[in-house]
Amino acid sequence: MMTILEAIDARHSVRHYVSNPLSEDIVNTLQDKIDECNREGNLHIQLVLNEPKGFSGLMAYGQFSGVENYIVMAGTKADDLDERIGYYGEQLVLLAQQLGLGTCWAGLSYRKVKGTYTLESSEKIACMIALGYPNDPGRNLKRKSVNDVSNASDSTPAWFVEGVKAALKAPTAVNQQKFYLEYLGIVNGKHTVRAKRQFSMVGYTQMDLGIVKLHFEIGAGADNFVWE
Repeated sequence: MMTILEAIDARHSVRHYVSNPLSEDIVNTLQDKIDECNREGNLHIQLVLNEPKGFSGLMAYGQFSGVENYIVMAGTKADDLDERIGYYGEQLVLLAQQLGLGTCWAGLSYRKVKGTYTLESSEKIACMIALGYPNDPGRNLKRKSVNDVSNASDSTPAWFVEGVKAALKAPTAVNQQKFYLEYLGIVNGKHTVRAKRQFSMVGYTQMDLGIVKLHFEIGAGADNFVWE
């Protein structure tokens, strides 16, 4: 299995899939991780298998094909729900990449199929993640630079720069990369980093920030710093 850093490098958004059921071992591995994310993130993430309607509606036409599996990203309504959805959902995305699967975050290009998931009255679906065996080489996306999205310099730690590089590989809505990472120095005896989202007409910046923060932690080493 590839490492988590290799998964970050290899991951790309996949919109076209091969019709092939997921193996039992892969399903069990994904479900175990979903259970963990639900516990740690106080979420209600659900895996939907062998269901072709969720990504076949009008909104999905021309963008997705062959999607028969997906992850419903849901949780109790809260101000920080989208950030938690991003942070824990990207853990599932990277695990899927390690398992040889492709994924794609979908904020709008899906439809809710009755009977495929359950929600409490206090919960909502924030987005879905398409999942399966990829039939899509991906696209070469233009990325911002380290200096565009951070205050990295010769005086910031090397691990900070590595974290920013990993964050730049994070998926964001329409590749907007509307985030900024700032090294604040040593605060209360600990290296401290601030992550901020920037204004976007597209939206989804809070969810993007959760994804970005996970990538940064992986690249920088979560033990090297604390978030402000």
